[in-house]
Amino acid sequence: MASYAATATAPLQGFNIFRREMVLITNVSDYEELAKQKLPKMVYDFYAGGAEDQWTLKQNREAFSRILFRPRVLIDVSHIDMSTSILGYKISMPIMVAPTALHKLAHEEGEVASARAAAAAGTIMVCKIAPFYWLNDDSHVNSFTDHVFKDRDIVQQLVRRAENAGYKAIAVTVDAPRLGRREADLRNRFKVPENVVFKCFEGLDLSDIDKTNASRLAAYVASQIDSSLSGKDIEWLQTITRLPILVKGVITAEDARIAIECGVAGIIMSNHGGRQLDYLPATISCLEEVVREANGRVPVFLDSGIRRGTDVFKALALGASGVFIGRPILFALAVDGEAGVRTALQMLRDELEIAMALSGCMSLKEITRDHVSTEGDRLRRSLL
Repeated sequence: MASYAATATAPLQGFNIFRREMVLITNVSDYEELAKQKLPKMVYDFYAGGAEDQWTLKQNREAFSRILFRPRVLIDVSHIDMSTSILGYKISMPIMVAPTALHKLAHEEGEVASARAAAAAGTIMVCKIAPFYWLNDDSHVNSFTDHVFKDRDIVQQLVRRAENAGYKAIAVTVDAPRLGRREADLRNRFKVPENVVFKCFEGLDLSDIDKTNASRLAAYVASQIDSSLSGKDIEWLQTITRLPILVKGVITAEDARIAIECGVAGIIMSNHGGRQLDYLPATISCLEEVVREANGRVPVFLDSGIRRGTDVFKALALGASGVFIGRPILFALAVDGEAGVRTALQMLRDELEIAMALSGCMSLKEITRDHVSTEGDRLRRSLL
């Protein structure tokens, strides 16, 4: 059995310093508690918090616990293959790094450290459009994501830059025509620190905006969120790039149908980690609905709430082609930098491998719907 350790930090009582000590990390959730001790409250709350009552934030986790296993035995599982292919690119496992904001608030190397860790794990990282670094192909980032801005000229400049940097796809966030009400950020008066530089906007024509002023640039980006975004804009994007377009933020069959009709190459199911509209169902609860609508025409991926390799297995069994991990990456980065992210990804990989072996699955294609039981399944059986 693998063991993991991290050089973590803990506050010394009465002093604004930290002592370094070796901490045994047993699962990715351990990183969150350590990160909470280390990060400024404003930053931790920004990463960890959800919208309003945070009901959806909690449900994203709890919904996985209501899905149970139906394992197979008497099967040779001496060799487990977790490799898969995403949009034609082979990766080592169906676990990828989700787009999350402001990695450099967690660690000085920011998105670069996260990208290197993803590359070392042989998997994909999707990068927000406004990182502290513009990540080129050497950083092994495979796609970038964010909103379609009101100023389409900026969008075209960013798309050209992504193409030139070797990015492989574009994922468009479609569930944020306005930002959700995140009350912890309001209480903390969260703002981007003034010493932050958004490298991805360097060299772009942004009229008279001072790109070295973090707060003004952040406000400008927020003002550029286009609340009129529709399927026509997804179709327009396809006219300015040959990169495949995915949409992130779909949780219903109706929206999946529209996205597919617009020609998307894939769907990332997400409720924004519970940070946008509260009282949405957990994404795992909506997965089969979207998978049925997609009907094999495009791959369906899932994020929000995944903390265990068993969660990954459950998502795959219900039809996902892969999953994206968000907050655990940020917390691991905060605790131990690139090494922490590598360890977090390795933990999830190890847990998935164990779940596959104990369920009688030698490869991802052998994970089927029959390997899990949902609340709906159990209710239907009870009524027979």
